[in-house]
Amino acid sequence: MSTMEMPKPQVEHGFLERMVGLWEVTSTSMGHDEKWVEVCRSLNGIWFVAEGSGEMPGGGGPATTILTLGYDPAKGRYVGTWLGTMMNHLWVYEGEVSDDGSTLNLYTTGPDFANPGKTGDYREQIIFTDDDHRTFNSSSKQPDGTWQQFMEAHYARKR
Repeated sequence: MSTMEMPKPQVEHGFLERMVGLWEVTSTSMGHDEKWVEVCRSLNGIWFVAEGSGEMPGGGGPATTILTLGYDPAKGRYVGTWLGTMMNHLWVYEGEVSDDGSTLNLYTTGPDFANPGKTGDYREQIIFTDDDHRTFNSSSKQPDGTWQQFMEAHYARKR
């Protein structure tokens, strides 16, 4: 029986390690202000799991989101998924960190909310302004190749 060597955290995992902790989240999405809480934990420095919980706007009830992120040395890319109780689609990410080390750009394809039945390309960004503050935004790719932001959330570390 062969033994598989456990992966070791890479230098790239350092960006994700910064996300570990308890965060207070405020966002504006489609004209609604929302307040959430997110807890991010590390699985041996290889995978990072962030679970968010809050209330949907307009009396939509409680909601939960789960973001998973890691770094795949074979691909040379960050990889991950996002799911939420407010939709049935599993979002699958691939991306990279900006040259200055402040922003993780994640790219995905999913339902085109403006054109039901079609798919669209999306970019989500995790931007650290300092160790205790980060921003998450979502943008859709426009026909001319530019990105149009439609959601932004601000994270403040609670611990």
